[in-house]
Amino acid sequence: MYKVIITVRLKSSVLDPQGTTVKGSLHSLGYTEVEEVRIGKTMELWLNTTDQVEAGKRVDAMCRRLLANPVIEDYEYRLEEGA
Repeated sequence: MYKVIITVRLKSSVLDPQGTTVKGSLHSLGYTEVEEVRIGKTMELWLNTTDQVEAGKRVDAMCRRLLANPVIEDYEYRLEEGA
């Protein structure tokens, strides 16, 4: 079994209005040292397989087909064996 941790973020070329709002709020709270905020999402999946290569292929397909929008988002994932 593999635990998969997937992180999806907007591409650096895509504006992040939510991040801009959070940055403004942090500044208004006195955290003026914050230069940039980018908001993303993290997902955890558990795969019932022992084949690491196949698990990676399946997760990559899941990300491309559903979990991330490859036009505006980048994704990365990490497999943890035996989770």
